Amino acid sequence: MTKRMRLERGLLKISEVAKEADLAVSTIRYYTEIGLLKVLEHTDSGYRLYRKDDTISVINMIKEVKGRIPSLDDIKRNYEVAE
Repeated sequence: MTKRMRLERGLLKISEVAKEADLAVSTIRYYTEIGLLKVLEHTDSGYRLYRKDDTISVINMIKEVKGRIPSLDDIKRNYEVAE
């Protein structure tokens, strides 16, 4: 799949998500590992692909509530993220 095809489908690689969200790639990986973000699919090369709108929306929600909610686990439980 070409970059153009990915973007037309609204899919971003992890590095593109990190850039859009102004976060480190390691943070995106961590959020994915603990279930806050959902990988939609993988490329043939193994790159994680995320749906742009959904992923950025979840990240913005995490940023918004992170200071008010004690832990990421609480965020996951309270907001049923990535379901």
